[in-house]
Amino acid sequence: MIKDRIKSLASQHKAEFIANRRHLHANPELSFQEHNTCAFVQEQLKSFGITDFEVKADTGIVALIKGKNPDKKVIALRGDMDALPIIEQNEVPYKSTNPGVMHACGHDVHTASLLGAAKILNAVKDEFEGTVKLLFQPGEELIPGGASLMIKDKALENPRPTGIIGQHVMPLIPVGKVGFRKGMYMASADELYITVKGKGGHGAMPETLVDPVLIASHMIVALQQVVSRNASPKIPSVLSFGRIEALGATNIIPNEVKIQGTFRTLNEAWRAKAHQHMTNIAKGIVEGMGGEVDFEIRVGYPFLKNAEALTSRAEEAAIAYLGEENVEPLDIWMAAEDFSYYTQEMDGCFYRLGTRNEAKGITSGVHTPTFDIDEDAMEIGAGLMAWIAVNELGY
Repeated sequence: MIKDRIKSLASQHKAEFIANRRHLHANPELSFQEHNTCAFVQEQLKSFGITDFEVKADTGIVALIKGKNPDKKVIALRGDMDALPIIEQNEVPYKSTNPGVMHACGHDVHTASLLGAAKILNAVKDEFEGTVKLLFQPGEELIPGGASLMIKDKALENPRPTGIIGQHVMPLIPVGKVGFRKGMYMASADELYITVKGKGGHGAMPETLVDPVLIASHMIVALQQVVSRNASPKIPSVLSFGRIEALGATNIIPNEVKIQGTFRTLNEAWRAKAHQHMTNIAKGIVEGMGGEVDFEIRVGYPFLKNAEALTSRAEEAAIAYLGEENVEPLDIWMAAEDFSYYTQEMDGCFYRLGTRNEAKGITSGVHTPTFDIDEDAMEIGAGLMAWIAVNELGY
């Protein structure tokens, strides 16, 4: 059976998949700067005998693997390639050699897994129907999102897939397992950039000033009512602030305070209303206390909804490949992913690859300086993605 052959190839080439992942991990590049990564992917594809590819969105790549009857059906597989501005604290042989940049979200795993799936699929292309389209995507971590740019550069055209599959590491799931969720899965994500302006001066004479620190504090607390008092309990929402800059001192009140945050939800109509609520509350609080406010909302990725039928088929394929005990249900996750742009265009399935191993101390979350994976996940990451594609196309 082709499933058994895929499993055999995934096991046979596991060391290569790990080596590719380690190379990518040691040489991370920030969003839309993935030039060396792009070149590495092209070299690898050529080494597999895959030459039908082209660069998209400057540092992205689209490649085709044609099986029997290539026009019968097309399915897309996506892997993102960019890293994060984080200083790595892991002491491993493949530690980042690019200071201040780290693959802390597992995109090295995603790219290496997709390369592994490509190697496997190219080896069995005479045994499955249709065509697999591979999308190596830049810039997932940064608005406007590489997915949107790939779409604008017609990465989904000529040929157009009937659906798209994406895979993402999950440090909460033990290695050897994967997770699926049909329907609504991940949140939209908007970035908030706020400047509260007042009149600074000596901290001993606050009565002569307009204190933007005090005003900003009241504003932040008041804005929490957008979620706690305005959002329906049926619509998950998150409003968080992660950066506040006052740049005063013990006896200096500054002229302004800069604040950055994020707003996330799972409903587009409520998302638009929440934007207006936040703006109105900020303006009312700040101006009522004598200050001024600039409230910028940078609209980010939409929510991610997994297509019911496609996800059901992918989940059944995973059960056939790994066993039912190794396929887990997922809860809604309030993180965001630009894979959502693809799901606005066609049916999509975004699932999770377990990477956790408590016995080895591999437990850190994504976007942390100690994130790492149990590399046994690489065999599953490559093999399962190849099998889901073949299962979707037919053989």
